[in-house]
Amino acid sequence: MAIETERDPLDPKGLIREAYRIDGITWGECRSIFLDWALSLPDGEDARPAIEALIERYGPVAGTHPMTEVLREGQQAAARPKRRGGWRSRDRSAQA
Repeated sequence: MAIETERDPLDPKGLIREAYRIDGITWGECRSIFLDWALSLPDGEDARPAIEALIERYGPVAGTHPMTEVLREGQQAAARPKRRGGWRSRDRSAQA
């Protein structure tokens, strides 16, 4: 599999690239790598465009690689709106 080795601004640590290079990597290992990648994104950065770009870059080359599956799952999860609970979801205008 010919995957470029240049430094990718979407994957500065090379975590996703290296996951694709590991023979026999499991879905669970890919999920752990994805979590590390996601946690290293700058605060407030939307992961959806980065995930989409990574899928476009590696998906066609890697075929049915477990990392492609994990990226697609991450893309779906990022598309779902997140509900904020606790004090942030309460109306504070009535409090005084």
